[in-house]
Amino acid sequence: MNDDERDESVALDEVSFDEAEPSAGTSPSPSAIPEGQHADAATESTTSRERSHATAGTPLGSALSEREASVAIGTPAATGTDGTELEIESHAATTNALRTVIEWTAVVVVAISVALVVKEFAFQAFEIPSGSMEPTVVPGDRILVNKLTYRFGDVERGDLVVFDRLEGTPGDTDQLIKRAIALPGETVELRDDAQLWIWGPGERPEDAVLLEEPYVNPLGGPLRIPNFESPVTSDIWNENCANRPRTPGRCTLDDDSLFLLGDNRNSSVDSRFFGPVPRENVVGEAFLRIWPLGSLSGL
Repeated sequence: MNDDERDESVALDEVSFDEAEPSAGTSPSPSAIPEGQHADAATESTTSRERSHATAGTPLGSALSEREASVAIGTPAATGTDGTELEIESHAATTNALRTVIEWTAVVVVAISVALVVKEFAFQAFEIPSGSMEPTVVPGDRILVNKLTYRFGDVERGDLVVFDRLEGTPGDTDQLIKRAIALPGETVELRDDAQLWIWGPGERPEDAVLLEEPYVNPLGGPLRIPNFESPVTSDIWNENCANRPRTPGRCTLDDDSLFLLGDNRNSSVDSRFFGPVPRENVVGEAFLRIWPLGSLSGL
C-alpha cells in the first residue's frame, strides 16, 4: 500500500469514528436511526403513553405518578410501613370499641326508661308482707299489680286491691293488699250472726244483702263480733265513716272511699282499724302470682 492509499484509509476511519459517536448532550437525528429501530421506538413510546393514560385515574396510577415524581426530584416514594398500618388498625379498633360502648349504653338507658315507665303507669311487682291475706296469698309471694285497671274502670267488690298505707297504720310497709268489701256510697254492717251485710245508697238496713265470702280463711273462723278489747275485732265504725250518728258495727262510705278487709279475717289490720280507704290511695289490682317458681296463677 502506497502513501496515498494509507492517507485515504485514515481519513475514512476518522470519518466513520465521528459518525459513530455523536457528541454528549445531543441525540441522534431520526435520519441517523435505522429504519427498524425507529419503528420500535415509536411503538414503545405509544405504548407508554397508553399505559400512562390507562392508569392515570386509578390508585395504582396515582401511586406510580407519585413514585415517578419522587424519583424525578430525588426523594423516596411515599410508601406505607408496618408502623403506619398498626397505627391505623389500632385507631379502627378503638373506634369500634367506643361505638360498641355507646350502643350498649343507649340500650341500657332505653331499657331502664321503659321499665320505669311501665312500673309507673302499667305494672308493678309487689311482695306480700304478712299473713293477713292467707290462704289467697302468703308472706313472700310476689304478685303483679295492674295499674291500668282502675285508670279506666272502677273497683269491683271482691277485687284484690293494692293501696298506699294510711297514716297511723302500724308496720313499715308502704303499700298493703286487701280485698274490696264495700264500694263508694254503700253501707257495711257486722251483725250478731258474725256475717257482713251490705246495702247501697238510698236503701235501708232491711234491704241489706248477706255477703258471700268463699275466699275467707276457714281456719280463722267467722269474723268475731265487734268488741273494744282488740283493735282488729273492734267496732268497724271509724271517724272517717259517713254515718251520723254512729251505729255500732256499721260504716257508711262516702262517694270516694272503699271498705277493705283481709281474707285472714281475724289476723288482719284493715278498714276495721284504720277506716275506709280513699280512692286516691289505690295503686292497682293484684291479678297474677309470679313467685315462687311453679306457683304462677291468677288471683
